[in-house]
Amino acid sequence: MLSIPCTLMRGGTSKGPYFHAKDLPSDPAARDRVLLAAMGSPHARQIDGIGGGDTLTSKVVIVSNSTRSDIDVEYLFAQVSVETATVDTTPNCGNMLAGVGPFAIENGLVAATDPVTTLRILNVNTGKVVEAVVQTPGGRVTYDGLARVDGVPGSAAPIQLNFRDAAGAKTGRLLPTGRLVDVVDGVEVSCIDFSTPLVFVPAEAMGKSGHETKPELDADRRLKARLESIRLQIALLAGLGDVREKVLPKIALVASPQRGGVIASRYFTPWNCHSAYAVTGALCLAAASIIPGTVVHKLARPKANDLHLVNIEQPAGTLDIRLDVGATGLDGIPEIHSAGLIRTARPLFRGTVHVPLSISDQAA
Repeated sequence: MLSIPCTLMRGGTSKGPYFHAKDLPSDPAARDRVLLAAMGSPHARQIDGIGGGDTLTSKVVIVSNSTRSDIDVEYLFAQVSVETATVDTTPNCGNMLAGVGPFAIENGLVAATDPVTTLRILNVNTGKVVEAVVQTPGGRVTYDGLARVDGVPGSAAPIQLNFRDAAGAKTGRLLPTGRLVDVVDGVEVSCIDFSTPLVFVPAEAMGKSGHETKPELDADRRLKARLESIRLQIALLAGLGDVREKVLPKIALVASPQRGGVIASRYFTPWNCHSAYAVTGALCLAAASIIPGTVVHKLARPKANDLHLVNIEQPAGTLDIRLDVGATGLDGIPEIHSAGLIRTARPLFRGTVHVPLSISDQAA
């Protein structure tokens, strides 16, 4: 058996193992074989690994030192498929990002300061920088606090995440197709790339309210087929190619709010509805809500007293995004300097994960 040190952590509304890059094979193909074996994929229950049998619990974080003087640590996110032998490192995960700062501090990659430690994290998946503010009273990470995240029981110490210069994170363009609105299969949709590329579809155009539960949407095969058709076509228009076996771009239904929020949405991962909302998707949705002409902007109901606080109504409750907005350009699109939110995280166990000898021999 190959034994690899790791920490299983909850990050936001997701969880999975966090590894130091030095403990994994440097060759991507060998690394992916190890990750598949560690998580127990491919298998619907991931019974022979530490994965949770769900897209939100089959995620991996790989943290490493950085050679850049302006970066504290680098973070690579990997989405490990549950039922196929694939590892996708094209997306980012803002929820799992919440655990990177605490992991880096507790593993000696970053020195803690009192009362908080601010880290600059390079997301290797997108090349973008995220600032994380971790609570470290007395120079030690604390996980106890009063911050609450809808979709997570109890409370914990707040972790502030500030996404800098997030426009065009994957495609290099805020508007990947070059347009605010595209018509696909007779439906007006908007594709925005802010922290991640996301296709927004008015729920009403799909015969939905946009306030359905996850089980209701997951059971609607016709809806999911229509959304996948739209996603595949937009990917081609956005220059992302054939994405039938890739998770980007993601796709989401949008609707006007019903509970006092700014916008309501149901986010897909992309083949099932998220039980809450992905952080990167929420950042993108918030950005789209203030860009005139998008299908999201038409449905949004901004707060008159705080136009840059976007409350998202999602299946688990609400999620608040704070935008730092500059001047509006000649194209009518406001410049978004950064977007921030509060998440929480905590370690679930620290130890070693064991990989079968046949896999470890291939990875050697």
